[in-house]
Amino acid sequence: MANRSPIMNVMVRAADRAARGLKRDFGEVEQLQVSRKGPADFVSSADLKAEQVLREELGKARPDHGFLMEEAGAIAASGTRRWIVDPLDGTTNFLHGLPHFAISIALEEKGEILAGLVYDPVKEELFTAERGGGAYLNGRRLRVSGRERLADSLIGTGIPFMGAGEPEQFALELSQLMDQVSGVRRWGAASLDLAYVAAGRLDGYWERGLSPWDVAAGALLVREAGGMVSAIDGSAWQLAGDDILAANPSLQTPLSALLCGRKAATKAR
Repeated sequence: MANRSPIMNVMVRAADRAARGLKRDFGEVEQLQVSRKGPADFVSSADLKAEQVLREELGKARPDHGFLMEEAGAIAASGTRRWIVDPLDGTTNFLHGLPHFAISIALEEKGEILAGLVYDPVKEELFTAERGGGAYLNGRRLRVSGRERLADSLIGTGIPFMGAGEPEQFALELSQLMDQVSGVRRWGAASLDLAYVAAGRLDGYWERGLSPWDVAAGALLVREAGGMVSAIDGSAWQLAGDDILAANPSLQTPLSALLCGRKAATKAR
């Protein structure tokens, strides 16, 4: 079990406090106030309360750090570091009573992710990573899966929904992939998809139309668990980009090839 650094202790305490409210609200989801940000895009009072708690806790501990938050947006500060926060990743699951959602917190400095946390309060699974220090689940060291063949792999993704994304592009990517792998899963929480790649539960994951708070912590988890993170076309992943491909080292290149239509090279593997 790894000893937590002071900065990770700050992150864990903040997530734990925010999670108490989410668990309470999840048990009374029918009474929550919900507003619509866009087509099939919701924000609940649970999101807003959790975000406020995280801002208070993280800001109290590190007052010179800025924020990039899903609901509040960018908040500048005097220092060069900032927190990237999704207080409730999987809001639609949450509002439908599906127990699959998470708090995601990352610490970023000049485009580099220094620390990441993804916490599933229902399952009480805490995924943590610091750059150069490995990835952990409830204190146990994580490694990505060792599967080498696409035919044995289980891949996660996100599906475009009403008014968002590019359904035709997704349909093409899915058709190129689905007859080459053992299964494709859509769980509805990008941070947990990436955490599951880090834990070896998924062998890979791809999605488009993402924001930094969806993936900042999860990308570090995958890398610190020995996996690879890139854009879907195989180019370097950028925090400001909107797509991601994460997988174990054996499957990263074949998955990118398949998703980009380079089937012949992939089948020859």
